[in-house]
Amino acid sequence: MSSRSSRKKDIPPVPDTTAIERAFIVSSSHLATPGNEDLSELEFALTVMNNAFQRWVQRCMAAVGLPELSVLDTLILHSINHRHRERSIPDLMFTLNLTERHPLNYSMKKLDELGLIERRKQGKEVFLHTTERGRQYCQDYARLRRVCLLELAPSDRKVGGVPISDVAKALRVLTGFYEQASRSAVSLQTDRSPTSG
Repeated sequence: MSSRSSRKKDIPPVPDTTAIERAFIVSSSHLATPGNEDLSELEFALTVMNNAFQRWVQRCMAAVGLPELSVLDTLILHSINHRHRERSIPDLMFTLNLTERHPLNYSMKKLDELGLIERRKQGKEVFLHTTERGRQYCQDYARLRRVCLLELAPSDRKVGGVPISDVAKALRVLTGFYEQASRSAVSLQTDRSPTSG
């Protein structure tokens, strides 16, 4: 056998890059329904991004001096501080897309005990606003956000060639899809508990 033919056998085959280019990045292949793999890829991206976002919110608030606040606590504080106007509990639930009041009550109790918010009752309605201490923490958070996060944003305000505002609009539309799918799931729900016969 010639040395030339032995060298040819040692050369690895060229990978099929077209197959790689068509691959979808998903976390659960059983949910990547053929023809709808893009939605599974989006869901995986949302999961990873949501975890990164929550980690950022909590660490930013911890950095300004409130490590005891959860992500929901922090988002509620910012929402109450929005435009420096009083917010009602139904307004907060609607704005943050909360379906249960219990987590909101728990967060409000914590924010109240830390002296970050105050409540005002008018009839049966409760209105909330931030205290001077609460507003100061929100301002400190905003300053740190500018330094740590906003400086990373592209100057053309685009991600992958798409304006960030368009990404936000698309996510709001997708939120509606998932809301409708949730309602459909409830209507199709079956009892599969161990005690069901």
